Amino acid sequence: MKKHYPLFLSLLFCAFLGSMAAANALTPDRAFSELENRALAQRPALSWKAVGSGEFMKDYERYITDQFAGRDGWTAAKAYLERAAGKRENNGVYFCDGSTLITRFEEPDQKRLTNNFNYVNQFVEKSPVPVTFALIPTQASIWAERLPEGAPNYDQRLVLSQAAQSSTARFVDLYDALYDHKDEAIFYRTDHHWTSLGAYYGYVGLSGALGYEPAPLEQYTKTTVSTEFYGTVFSSSGVRWVEPDEMDIYVPEEGITVTSHTYDNKGNPVEEPRELYDRSYLEKKDKYSMFLGGQQPLGVVKTGNSDKPKLLLIRDSYSDSLVPFLTPHFSEIHLIDLRYYKLSPSQYISDNGIDQALVLYSVPNFVSDSNLLWISR
Repeated sequence: MKKHYPLFLSLLFCAFLGSMAAANALTPDRAFSELENRALAQRPALSWKAVGSGEFMKDYERYITDQFAGRDGWTAAKAYLERAAGKRENNGVYFCDGSTLITRFEEPDQKRLTNNFNYVNQFVEKSPVPVTFALIPTQASIWAERLPEGAPNYDQRLVLSQAAQSSTARFVDLYDALYDHKDEAIFYRTDHHWTSLGAYYGYVGLSGALGYEPAPLEQYTKTTVSTEFYGTVFSSSGVRWVEPDEMDIYVPEEGITVTSHTYDNKGNPVEEPRELYDRSYLEKKDKYSMFLGGQQPLGVVKTGNSDKPKLLLIRDSYSDSLVPFLTPHFSEIHLIDLRYYKLSPSQYISDNGIDQALVLYSVPNFVSDSNLLWISR
């Protein structure tokens, strides 16, 4: 028996590898993961140039990782094993106090960070209107006390300090505006975004720079639109044992129109009507896209307040839940996402009668963004 046991294990291991290879070969590639809310890597094209540069193998490794058969189940199994072993992290996500999942914040690439600050400053030079610049600290900063003891976590306040020192725009540090309410539900526990309540405190923090008097929180009626929200951090962590988040809205949508501007496959401009709150997304995994209908290169929100100024907001997705609070103070809010919009923002300001501009990103998105060069055009 002892002689045959190693052979048995070898055969069992080979059978496992063979079954997984067969499963990978028979499982159709997926273009999008609804669970993770992101596009999945596709099979890279083979070329001598790609092979010689090493890009083919890098792309193929990403492809295999994304298209691995049963990937979601294996990720969850790994998280359970990590937890059983006493570990409090999986896939760069910490299992934190208060049933909270927090993505680890790594030390930024200083070259990219400096370049991104410079791009914003170049935009300030070209812009014909005043520019406000603000960064949003996230859970890893505001809720740092929930992290496991000794967990590596770069201090986002160092990035905020660099921004304040290097920016030629009017810089708004939102740390205190959020930290003063750290014991409230200002972030989702399973997603990387701030909640509508967190967005409200951000709205208050921006008021002095943008020139409006914020409405008191007591003026709003909170409406819970979902009690079953599992966000992107939940998906990437593999954790399946935490309770879902609630999603709330505060600002009524009556009298507000939203238009998304895109292009068809022939390059012709296309206008698509959107909503301040697209409740159809509440039936999907990507519930956060309820705000403004999700990603769009250029969106225009019209409020009916014709006597108010026009705002250009160069932003990431955190702004989607902030916009409702801004609607009483502006006649139009124009939103540009530099991942998809490659034209000149300063020219857009001139062409559309914009009165002021706001550059608003979360700290993790800002330090890692490779598209901010487009802001300087």
